[in-house]
Amino acid sequence: MDVRITFLGAAGTVTGSTYLVSYGNTRILVDCGIFQGERSWRERNWLPPHFDPASIQAVLLTHAHVDHIGMLPRYYKLGLRAPVLASPGTADLAKLLLLDSGRLQEEESAFRAKHKKSRHHPPLPLYTEEEAKAALELLTPGPINTRIPVVDGVTAQWSLMGHILGACAITLWIGGKKIVFSGDVGRYGEPILVDPQPVELGDLLLIESTYGNRLHNGSALQDEMADIINRTYRRRGVVIIPSFAVGRTQTLLYYLRELKAAERIPDIPVIIDSPMASDATAIYRHHSNEYDERSKELLRKGAHPFTVSKMYFTREKEESMKLNSIEEPMILISASGMLSGGRILHHLKHRVSDKRNTVMFVGYQPPGSRGDWLKRGNKTMRLLGDEVPVNAEVCEVSGLSAHADRAELLRWCRSCSGTPGRVAVVHGEPDSARQFSALLGEELGWNSFVPEYLDTITL
Repeated sequence: MDVRITFLGAAGTVTGSTYLVSYGNTRILVDCGIFQGERSWRERNWLPPHFDPASIQAVLLTHAHVDHIGMLPRYYKLGLRAPVLASPGTADLAKLLLLDSGRLQEEESAFRAKHKKSRHHPPLPLYTEEEAKAALELLTPGPINTRIPVVDGVTAQWSLMGHILGACAITLWIGGKKIVFSGDVGRYGEPILVDPQPVELGDLLLIESTYGNRLHNGSALQDEMADIINRTYRRRGVVIIPSFAVGRTQTLLYYLRELKAAERIPDIPVIIDSPMASDATAIYRHHSNEYDERSKELLRKGAHPFTVSKMYFTREKEESMKLNSIEEPMILISASGMLSGGRILHHLKHRVSDKRNTVMFVGYQPPGSRGDWLKRGNKTMRLLGDEVPVNAEVCEVSGLSAHADRAELLRWCRSCSGTPGRVAVVHGEPDSARQFSALLGEELGWNSFVPEYLDTITL
């Protein structure tokens, strides 16, 4: 019998990571991500899946970002009852992210219904918080760097990749074949988490390519952050940072702590307006075993990587709304990082028209997304049903990305042992994936290709 892999997401786009692995009657999902970005991709979240969720025998998660786990409650609703296996850090964060995702979807659909700001009548959430809670009952954390059974005759191993807490590559042994899923590859030498771990390659490698055709400008990262914050402060404005609550927010706090300690930026309030970011930071504190040596040394000295002076977490909606009345300079961090929903939309609607303020992007913005619209210099944008003028400064600090760039992706590939039989370049926009695929052939002599959405290959 052949092993078959069907690319149900992260093929032709950077979101919606989902791969169906089939061998005889065995059906395993690796990741089950939600589509973000352009409407043509987002609308696929609502379509019937290209498999029967009830037929799945196991789900393996690389990490807890919603573009890798966000469809789990919907698949549960459609009949999925298989165990969902993940690293301990991913399991803890997934509980937080999926409950929050269901809650935010309910809130946004209720807001749109109340204000008649939707093309759908009535506007509905993709799933609810209760449906997310039910799906999380399937979640089973497992050890890192240990080969464990998945179903009869199938085993898997998770290896830390440094992208966010708990993020791992997964090596899957099935039907006599070895398949490696890189998940999202983290950065080298970045604070907080360990560097990506090398693995032994086999018959197939699926590797992400979010930044497969670009290099990060990380050498002057703190200079860039300080310059943006200082010039906004001189305008008496607010630095608005759309940020993933998991991973990116903790890295931001690390750098803001360093900048304040060195007196390179003013000691203005740092507001984290995201209950999820508050809870995620607590989870990061709990899993210090994944920290790199710099962060462990801080702990030994009695300090903490995420503790910044004048740092405040807001939880309740009333607290969030009160932030709109503050006219003093501050740094306002809120989710979601891709502007796909959440409190950040309300903050943008209130502040993006004020030329004193700055919107500082610290992560990837998919083509067609609100963030991409802002970055391209458009003078108005649609927020919560209204067209709003854009007068604020818009800038990007790309060096804060949690994704490896082209050189770092190659570095991880070279660090691994063995030569893969084939390489599927996934999780990248078309140009990025094609260019990185070509680079793998040129630099390493690997047999690489770029799969299309819904392609199936046989090993």
